[in-house]
Amino acid sequence: MRIAYFTETLPPHYDGVVNSICHLIQYLQEENIAFQFMSPFKPDNSYLWAEKVKKIFSVPFLLYSDYRVSIPYFQSIPAELDAFNPDLIHVTSPTLLGLYGLNYARSRGIKAVSSYHTNFVSYLSYYGFSQTAEELGWSYLRWFYSKFDCTYVPSPSTGRYLEERGIKRVELWQRGVDLERFSPTFRSQKLRQEIGVGSEPLLLFVGRLVKEKDLDDLVAAHMMLREKHVYKLAIVGDGPMKKELEAALPDAHFAGFQRGSGLSQWYASADLFIFPSTTETFGNVILEAFASGLPVVAVKKGGVADIITDSEEGFLADPHNPVDFAQKISMLLKQPQLRRRMKLCALDTALRYSWPSINGRLMESYKDILSSRN
Repeated sequence: MRIAYFTETLPPHYDGVVNSICHLIQYLQEENIAFQFMSPFKPDNSYLWAEKVKKIFSVPFLLYSDYRVSIPYFQSIPAELDAFNPDLIHVTSPTLLGLYGLNYARSRGIKAVSSYHTNFVSYLSYYGFSQTAEELGWSYLRWFYSKFDCTYVPSPSTGRYLEERGIKRVELWQRGVDLERFSPTFRSQKLRQEIGVGSEPLLLFVGRLVKEKDLDDLVAAHMMLREKHVYKLAIVGDGPMKKELEAALPDAHFAGFQRGSGLSQWYASADLFIFPSTTETFGNVILEAFASGLPVVAVKKGGVADIITDSEEGFLADPHNPVDFAQKISMLLKQPQLRRRMKLCALDTALRYSWPSINGRLMESYKDILSSRN
């Protein structure tokens, strides 16, 4: 099996999609499955598979300049793909690059699949776009995804979300967590002391600092909680809302973007993970928190609600309801014993999300699609 991937994001850029793709590449290498990537990002040579990436000309994405959108025309893509001779094309975003991959597959009579990673259309309202713009966005997505043999989604709720909007042939490709990278063993008393935390609980948020993470709800909840509880709030991540959040949360610690052992230490050194986002298709950070031994307070919307069992590994608050979000956090701040019980549940749940088994199921799906006559 030979697979060509078209993706708008790879290292050195880093997000949840990149994390998933890197684990997929590791699986492909271990199983000796041939692959080729087309992307506007090309990793440096520390990534042994960098030579398998063709860098595509691109421009910054309008809403978030850290992302790029490929302009795949006027390059030697067909010749390189013909030389690679793929059996399957996998497209990860509904962009010009994705369309190019789809059209290449059609021109060569090759099967093509897609994956849905990000609720971009749902983000439009956060940036002042009208309901009409959202409707046009969904019309385009219905047209785009209807052209593929299958669209992979990371969670059952995302699958239902797409099906309700007329997107068919949906299959599950979940996400996993690296249990060697995320573990309570990385807890650092030194890190806690450096940010002025003693015995009081350390609350943690990890993610991009953007409007669609519903960080205004986090700020509102914090304003209520700090009147009743003693704790420290740490924000790990970067993005266009950083200055706004620093002004709104002067007593919080902003650790910036973290990777590797630094990120592992931040998770393990906290006592509670809080995540108000309503727009997640899965929520990799939830599994990372679980594997690090953190109970989680999140919301009952999107992919995170498929991972968290309410009152087991944490609590699910009503979406866009900072009062309920704060109340759920307050319950855990007041009850250390409950936090300890939920920690054990979180660690147990993380064990069920193995990357090799998840990507193994994706390969089996590929084989089924290649063997089908349609």
